[in-house]
Amino acid sequence: MNRASQLEHLHQDTLFDLLVIGGGATGCGVALDAASRGLRVALVEQNDFAEGTSSRSTKLVHGGVRYLEMAVKHFDRVQYNLVRDGLRERGLLLKNAPHLAHRLPLVTPLYSWLQIPYIFAGLKLYDLLAGKAGIGRSRLLSRKEALARFPMLKAQGLKAGVLYYDGQFNDARTALALAMTAAEQGATVVSHVEVRGLRKEKGQVCGAELLDRLSGACWSIRARGVINATGPFADQLRKLDDPAAKPLLKVSSGIHIVLDQRFAPPDTGLMIPSTEDGRVLFVLPWEGHALVGTTDEAAEVSEHPRPQAEEIAYLLRHLGKYFDLQVSEADVKAVWSGLRPLVFAADAGNTARLARDHFLQASPSGLLTITGGKWTTYREMAEDTVDLALKNFALTPQRDCQTATIPLIGGANYDPAGDRALAERFPLPPQTALHLHRAYGDRAAAVAALANSSGNRLLLEGHPYLEAEVVYTARHEAAARAIDVLARRLPLALLDRAAALAALPRVIELLAAELGWDEPRCQQEQNLARQRLTEAL
Repeated sequence: MNRASQLEHLHQDTLFDLLVIGGGATGCGVALDAASRGLRVALVEQNDFAEGTSSRSTKLVHGGVRYLEMAVKHFDRVQYNLVRDGLRERGLLLKNAPHLAHRLPLVTPLYSWLQIPYIFAGLKLYDLLAGKAGIGRSRLLSRKEALARFPMLKAQGLKAGVLYYDGQFNDARTALALAMTAAEQGATVVSHVEVRGLRKEKGQVCGAELLDRLSGACWSIRARGVINATGPFADQLRKLDDPAAKPLLKVSSGIHIVLDQRFAPPDTGLMIPSTEDGRVLFVLPWEGHALVGTTDEAAEVSEHPRPQAEEIAYLLRHLGKYFDLQVSEADVKAVWSGLRPLVFAADAGNTARLARDHFLQASPSGLLTITGGKWTTYREMAEDTVDLALKNFALTPQRDCQTATIPLIGGANYDPAGDRALAERFPLPPQTALHLHRAYGDRAAAVAALANSSGNRLLLEGHPYLEAEVVYTARHEAAARAIDVLARRLPLALLDRAAALAALPRVIELLAAELGWDEPRCQQEQNLARQRLTEAL
């Protein structure tokens, strides 16, 4: 998927069936669903694909153990349905994107005998709800087994543990794979294009005024229906349609910190079942590091929210309670904050209690908004959205919904052991071969061949990423800015900000040669990337 060719289609086509605004998990999922049904679809995203909420998750594909607890405690059918649907969709994502999503065992440590039946019963219910889509059975662990699985745990007072299974995935590359698969199905999908206004005819929304944020070009497009899939920004777009529109959302922020790999074993995660304020925390192996999250605080909408010092201290404090290792702010290699769009509920006492279920609304002028939900259920959200769009906009699809069986780009011919063959075919270090295999799936050989032709040069010593990946992502994955590469095509900025800053000059040099940047553009890219890397991704 080349941005220049996609942008050309967006300029040339005069009428689409659907215009999807928003290039996160939901928007890309809607574009794929609609295009695979045979509709003419355009998607625009004002930043990069998954630049906001969709690249700042806990990287879990899950039903939500915390939501299940709330469902049982409060007899909450919304939360119950969210867990049930999430577990079904978890199975579909692991099947359709096997290179990007995999099963992960997690340990829940128990420091009270009274916790054991409660936690174990809850996780057994979690297994039961998964049904045939289950990926492993929960079981009790002895104290010795729990410490063997997660040696960093504080041994003093540990009584037992529970082992259960969930999915883990690369969120940013999954959103990108959705966008690319949508393009393969015929959608026109373009990043860094902002909606400046909505077009109307006879009081009905019929298109949008667009701005290319990279070139400054402005133009308009027409569509039979417009879908607002902008996540935390949904209310802002609704006000473009109707300045008097009442808010649908409250927004909360959640941060994650990344530590060195010594803080988590390479194949097992940790679920801390109850914090001082009743939340659930995770410590997960991710890309050779340890990922810790998340917090849940009321927030204001912004494109690049900044992590707050007190949120970092909150996570470190809880690690200190559960780890025998000393953890300090000096151990934090990266930190980022993401926003959650939570469907408004006037009687909810805090954002942790607001429903994560999705919500569809059509305005009087026809703007269709999809919001709420969570990453794991993106496909179900997209299906519901397109079903309603067909009805509201009188569209006739060529096929029924296909997305339960469509492999995402890279997944169709994926071989779980393919990294070994890749390392043998091309002279690649094992870690680099594994990275390429998991990031690009059945397209890893094309990346490796490009790298082989230029000497297989690493982008940065100590990390598995290749210089050729920068070129490949610009040619085939619509990377248009240096930070697109460092924060989403590669996860370097999310893992180690100092390393990302060190790699930045070479990334700009490679992109400049590939995309024809002049010196002012290179300076602009450097300034923007440095700002993101030092302030807020």
